[in-house]
Amino acid sequence: MNSNELTRKMLTKNFGVINPESIDDYIREGGYSELEKAIKLDGKDIINEIKISDLKGRGGAAFPTGLKMEAVNQADGFPKYIICNADEGEPGNFKDRYLMENDPHQIIEGIIICAFASKINYGYFFIRGEYIKAAKIVENALEQARARGYLGDNILDSGFSFDIEIYTGAGAYVCGEEFSLLATLEGRSGRATYKPPFPTICGLYNKPTQINNVETFCNIPHILKLGGKEFKKIGTVSSTGTKLVCLSGNIRRPGLYEVELGTTIKDIIDELGMGVPRNRKIRMVQLGGASGPVIPESMLQIRLDSDEMRKHDMSFGSGAIIVMDDRIDILDILKRNIQFFHHESCGKCTPCREGLLQILILLDRFIDESAKESDLQLLEILIETISLTSICGLGQAAPTSVKKVLEYFREEFTDRIHTTASAVK
Repeated sequence: MNSNELTRKMLTKNFGVINPESIDDYIREGGYSELEKAIKLDGKDIINEIKISDLKGRGGAAFPTGLKMEAVNQADGFPKYIICNADEGEPGNFKDRYLMENDPHQIIEGIIICAFASKINYGYFFIRGEYIKAAKIVENALEQARARGYLGDNILDSGFSFDIEIYTGAGAYVCGEEFSLLATLEGRSGRATYKPPFPTICGLYNKPTQINNVETFCNIPHILKLGGKEFKKIGTVSSTGTKLVCLSGNIRRPGLYEVELGTTIKDIIDELGMGVPRNRKIRMVQLGGASGPVIPESMLQIRLDSDEMRKHDMSFGSGAIIVMDDRIDILDILKRNIQFFHHESCGKCTPCREGLLQILILLDRFIDESAKESDLQLLEILIETISLTSICGLGQAAPTSVKKVLEYFREEFTDRIHTTASAVK
């Protein structure tokens, strides 16, 4: 299978074709035509098509989008809110930035359709603070959409009114977590909270709120255009549609690629990324970003399929694939990951705040080859405790890479345990 057969452009079909700052270019390519159709339908019919498509969230959690839309549609309370989560802070991911910078109206059209279907009148576009260019492009697109009657009062003479406001974050990784994001929008410190209730019932200002990732919203117009049944034919039974993959690391051709779900990691690396430079051997690959699992080269035939990955107790998260060749020190990579998460912890819960610090201390012992067997046991206890008892996804996922290294590269730890015999030598 060659690179042309692997790629399937749907969300990225306008990249390089349209001027992202021109609504006329977007309309010329069929943009906003699905909104014009949707606005004449019943919201429940739109939601039903999304449910039939089996679209799952592209932000990492993979929750069924149609169920989320339906929950907000049926929830009591007014007003209702919709939020586009563009606070892309996961190291290794850059897909949302590319979507905002290259086709902002696609995102906006998806948001408006979801808002109409779920009876929502107020929307927020929460953009990562460092994405200055993307924020300007999105702001320009919103102004153009208002001028054409796609946003604002009485959209397309339908009687439906809806508008979107941009909010930029302040660089905190934790604000990509939905409850931290909500707290920030309300003017509070970006910290997670316990759930339930979930945002669909009690979200922004304690009102029903739909939160989706940028890539998720981009799929909505395409589902309505194809129909839920046809969309479901793309990908696999458990993972429908296409996926944007952020390929980076020790790779000849890094970049953003759109592939059909079900594609193997190996094909993405070898065919799209052109393999590792200088024909070096792959040491390990990290999936989803810094908080994702790591796998050895022997597992590269695994597919981007939620059921298949679940068998190995892992997921592909937001879609990053970070390739590392045989020059790396695995424990050094782990230390960098945990340092990042310890720094980004909001500090609210003890398992995350203190547990990650203790993991760093233990990692230093292994790196210095001064660790004992009891340190290995303590490390495994810490990983389980942090994963099970942290309040939010940051803490729960932070030690994932360490957990998987213990599973697939255990010798990296056991070979560095200090023993009396080795000391004599």
